Amino acid sequence: MDGVIVVDKPAGWTSHDAVRKVKSTLGAVKVGHLGTLDPMATGVLPLVINKATKFASALEGSIKIYTGRLKLGIETDSYDGDGRIVKEADAGHVAEYMVTAVLQKMIGRIRQVPPMYSAIKIGGKPLYKLARKGIVIEREPREVDVYSIEVLSMADCEAVFKVVCGKGTYVRSICHDAGLALGCGAHLSGLRRTQSGVFTEDEAVSAEAGREVLSRALIPLEAALMRVKKSE
Repeated sequence: MDGVIVVDKPAGWTSHDAVRKVKSTLGAVKVGHLGTLDPMATGVLPLVINKATKFASALEGSIKIYTGRLKLGIETDSYDGDGRIVKEADAGHVAEYMVTAVLQKMIGRIRQVPPMYSAIKIGGKPLYKLARKGIVIEREPREVDVYSIEVLSMADCEAVFKVVCGKGTYVRSICHDAGLALGCGAHLSGLRRTQSGVFTEDEAVSAEAGREVLSRALIPLEAALMRVKKSE
């Protein structure tokens, strides 16, 4: 069994939780994941099985598509709903067109400061381990690609949006930066990945599915590599 299984990661699970569950169910020798999803996020998490782990970098792809929720008026230390609230402000005056205008300015190759609660290592230590100790250090901006952002709806100071971006982009940082630009603070209150590279939510199965369902969902390694090649 060598190939890719696209699972729908549930909220509250780490990407490694999904890996461990599927590895246990299949009795596979090796299982890895393509692109990390934060615990609060749901959606597409492609898993590479056995020999496919050697081709992880080729299979991951650069395009990621997400649907997110941006909550205005509340800023958190993690930039998402799992963090500690550090600022609250009235956002009742912020209209949808204002959110759209701010987000449109983030399209293109941008320089983005990663959140403290991230797996990026500085001095050999992941930032999130420092953040948990209350340590905040300066982070260098990183270049990331944001191809499009569209506000789909807005109600009760919360905007639903769709973003198409390159790997390494923190949607949490997009929301945080939007809040700063609007002057009221904001955080990412929900996130679902609908596509990762060439793999979509239409082919995703539950990470808690049984062996038979997971086996049927397997995309053979050669087929997965061919799909990537055709998309280039």
